[in-house]
Amino acid sequence: MPVLPSVLARSLSRRLRASVALYVIAALTWAPVATLACTSFTIRTSTKGVIYARTMEFGFPLQSQTMFIPRKQVISATGNATHAGLQWTTKYATIGMNAFGLKCLSDGMNEKGLAGGLLYFPDYASYTPDADAGQLQVLAPWDVLTWALTNFATVAEVKVALSQIVVLGIKEPHLGFVPGVHYTLHDATGASIVIEPVNGRLEVYDNPYSVLTNSPPFAWHEMNLRNYVKLSPTQAPPRVIAGQVIRPLGEGSGLLGIPGDTTPPSRFIRALGFSQAAVPTEPGMPSVRLAEHILNNFDIPKGWAQDPALKEASIEYTQWSVIADLQNLRYYLKTYEDPTLRELDFKQLDLVGKDILLGPLHPAVVPPPLAVVNKMAAN
Repeated sequence: MPVLPSVLARSLSRRLRASVALYVIAALTWAPVATLACTSFTIRTSTKGVIYARTMEFGFPLQSQTMFIPRKQVISATGNATHAGLQWTTKYATIGMNAFGLKCLSDGMNEKGLAGGLLYFPDYASYTPDADAGQLQVLAPWDVLTWALTNFATVAEVKVALSQIVVLGIKEPHLGFVPGVHYTLHDATGASIVIEPVNGRLEVYDNPYSVLTNSPPFAWHEMNLRNYVKLSPTQAPPRVIAGQVIRPLGEGSGLLGIPGDTTPPSRFIRALGFSQAAVPTEPGMPSVRLAEHILNNFDIPKGWAQDPALKEASIEYTQWSVIADLQNLRYYLKTYEDPTLRELDFKQLDLVGKDILLGPLHPAVVPPPLAVVNKMAAN
């Protein structure tokens, strides 16, 4: 996918503004706010490499583009009237996805193989009050991922640095409200963490499952796993009932009872089940394709998740999905309109370039014709 010189968008289209306005009105009048359905996970390759994947759902167009941030770029976080946002110079080149033309990432991976994303976390996100910020470095909720990916090489480094920052509840100008989000991060060693703003502070959890969805908090999802300890990818054996041998119907009987809806608790269980049961395969594209097949199970078409308070602006759907190969440093993406994977490769980018680059998401590729030319052999 080609990348173009950065021209950050100054305004949204009339249609998007109308959608945002409807969403904001509903967010203020309809409680609780509907949970948007992002799902993330990792799988391992046969050589213990890490493949990270996630979906991005939202109820109106995010106008996302791919973004490449080279080293030595000056980034300024958003502050408020009381506290100026942190300014830093990027240490590591980073590729990923933005929204609304902003110079910050919703998802991404850096040149060292640190990858992750922000996921919606409504009803539970609670940022630090202004009065408690002290002399700490201030970030807005949407700046945290960009700060992490452009400054650090591993999950361990991020965990240490989190004590130096504070995340304030700042309104995002395009949305008109404070977005409640939490964060997932993974590195090339296989380490994973979840970062959640709860009760005015950042809670950090080691994530041995490498799975994250949305609300409730991560600790609740861990507890909920105890409701599914009997699930297994292994076929259930026949049972004798009233002297009769009862055999399972078809394949997959070990997964009887796995939740199939799109709520965050259900998606967490399914993502964990699929990612843990996946048979590791060769590194590179075979593992990327395996992650894609798992990811497809969380694709939400328009119409499947609706909020009656929002009417036509409420059609939540999978706007884009991404896969990051943390060893080969390749980042793949596909969109609702074009489910063909596209690739961004660090080897094809100038890591010390002078400009931040944007790549528009291309329209759908017309399926090429399939030639039928070979004659069938005679019997």
